[in-house]
Amino acid sequence: MALDEVSQKPHERLASWLAEDMAAVNALIRERMASKHAPRIPEVTAHLVEAGGKRLRPLLTLAAARMCGYGGPYHVHLAATVEFIHTATLLHDDVVDESHRRRGKPTANLLWDNKSSVLVGDYLFARSFQLMCETGSLRVMDILANASATISEGEVLQLTAAQDLRTTEDIYLQVVRGKTAALFAAATEVGGVIAGVEQEQVDALHAYGDALGIAFQIVDDLLDYGGVDAQIGKNTGDDFRERKLTLPVIKAVAKADLAERDFWVRVIEKGDQRDGDLAEAHAIMARHGAMEAARADALHWVDVARTSLTKLPEHPLRDMLHDLADFVVERIA
Repeated sequence: MALDEVSQKPHERLASWLAEDMAAVNALIRERMASKHAPRIPEVTAHLVEAGGKRLRPLLTLAAARMCGYGGPYHVHLAATVEFIHTATLLHDDVVDESHRRRGKPTANLLWDNKSSVLVGDYLFARSFQLMCETGSLRVMDILANASATISEGEVLQLTAAQDLRTTEDIYLQVVRGKTAALFAAATEVGGVIAGVEQEQVDALHAYGDALGIAFQIVDDLLDYGGVDAQIGKNTGDDFRERKLTLPVIKAVAKADLAERDFWVRVIEKGDQRDGDLAEAHAIMARHGAMEAARADALHWVDVARTSLTKLPEHPLRDMLHDLADFVVERIA
């Protein structure tokens, strides 16, 4: 392996290995997000699609298919499908969350309006179903349709659970499996299905994506509070300010004494937040080891992801997927 390859991050190595396939995916995305009659559709879509991002989900689909020996054209369709579903959910999420920034840029709902964001998101969902239909695989359609329903279900569950101190870790896991892990799992699973591998390997791909997605979300939760060795900075605390019950907070609430519970009721359930409350939240989580416990959960799911890969063919892409799982938690090492 060349020195520049060693210095690359796992997702960058995946992107380099799959560069030709990814170029075809990007071309297909640009083609299918066009609209003759509604120019706002490509305007809004391009704002988000071209804003950067790792394109991790379509890379997972391409990697799974190629690792399993697929040589046909439809892994490109499926990778574009996965990216369209992801982009549609981001457009809808930004409306629901009343977000103003995404990937460092103003959100579509801020630049245009909520109606445009919702309707363009609906258009992308429709386009995603057209793309998956072109593969001619009912099984692929079933997997991706179920994932789309699960994502919506997870988002609705989060609406009721996000500011309720009775939310348990089991409910949190259900939300994460819906809003994040479902698409990771579907992205890897359909790669194996289109390649025609045995069910055991398809199940392993699903398990890998599911565990990777859960670990990915837990790490995001930790990073929003500054990581395990938390230092309060200007880019942390969004989840706190939005009163979201993420895993480290849930763990801290479960161990809270009466005074601490009163604090969480005030800042999360009632939304009465004052200067110094974020620092106090950090102090309470530190007292109960909540950040370290959440990191341990992330490490567990990474281990599940890595173990799942042992049932898949030996391949350089399998090694990259293994390294990708490690990289997810290295961000909070």
